[in-house]
Amino acid sequence: MKSQAYRMALLFDFYGDMLTDRQKEFYDLYYNEDLSLSEIAENYGISRQGVRDVIVRAEAALTELEDKTGIIRRFHVMQDQLKGIQADVDAIAARNAQLYQDNELEALTNRIGSVLDKLKQE
Repeated sequence: MKSQAYRMALLFDFYGDMLTDRQKEFYDLYYNEDLSLSEIAENYGISRQGVRDVIVRAEAALTELEDKTGIIRRFHVMQDQLKGIQADVDAIAARNAQLYQDNELEALTNRIGSVLDKLKQE
């Protein structure tokens, strides 16, 4: 993955609902709102170490979920595969336009392209 912050953001996006409300809140403040442990601790009237413990437990829970399910890894593989399919569809469409001008082939590539666009949005 690109960086620790990116990895944590992905983990939270995919598995954040599995955390406790307190873990979600502290995790969001620390990673998304960029508050320091001290700032969070001051706002909630607890120690800096207490905040750190909650965030570390949340990170461990999210990491464990990904280790067990592999959903993010599979998501990245699927995104790469979709890019490959899109490149192939574009190549077929270009070859058709250059050599054949077949309306049926053009309609098929357009239909596949539309399905790919919908899959990319999900």
